[in-house]
Amino acid sequence: MSQRKEIDAIRERYERRAALPASRYSFFSPDVLLSVQQRQRAMVQLLSAQGIQTLQGLDILEIGCGSGGNLLEFLLLGATPGKLLGNDLLGDRLQRAKSVLPDSVRLLAGDASELALGEGAFDIVYQSTVFSSILDDTLQERIAAAMWKWLRPGGGVLWYDFTFNNPQNPDVRGVPLWRVKALFPQANISALRVTLAPPIARRVAPVHPMFYTLFNSLPWLRTHILCWIAKP
Repeated sequence: MSQRKEIDAIRERYERRAALPASRYSFFSPDVLLSVQQRQRAMVQLLSAQGIQTLQGLDILEIGCGSGGNLLEFLLLGATPGKLLGNDLLGDRLQRAKSVLPDSVRLLAGDASELALGEGAFDIVYQSTVFSSILDDTLQERIAAAMWKWLRPGGGVLWYDFTFNNPQNPDVRGVPLWRVKALFPQANISALRVTLAPPIARRVAPVHPMFYTLFNSLPWLRTHILCWIAKP
């Protein structure tokens, strides 16, 4: 598949996703809130293990930033607004991000693999469930290569994505750890398995948070990985 066709296909996949009920991603849904909180704790743990105690002063890029939720999290972790850059393929999502983020946060529209950004310009490049929506291997590889180029030595790609295919959703494809290693062959990778499988979480979390915690204590029921992909 050509890159242009895959980009158009990604747009179509996200259009279909827009038909999902708003509660699917709402913090007022117990499963969403608990999974986000677990991911946030794991992210702080992973960053702390790299000696990062604050994001203040770090140059940070998020590809596929959507409506800006993750960039808001970075601000809560101390990120300097003027050093944050968000990119998304879809202009309407960037407009929503613009409405909630400080004006000094920069936002760029377009295909991440074609962004004209400086080599070694960022300390952290973040992606959250972007690669699982890219079904073309070549485009995955192009974007991964660009992310690696943009990183400063000593920096890292911060990666959050699911690892298993969803038989009920042909618009996504799991990205297992072996694929992450293949995309970043020169990296030193630290990985944590996180996030209770969403179909289970949606059933047990509304009953009581304790049940989410109980099921989530079983690593084989966690569907996502959180990685620090370090550039030597």
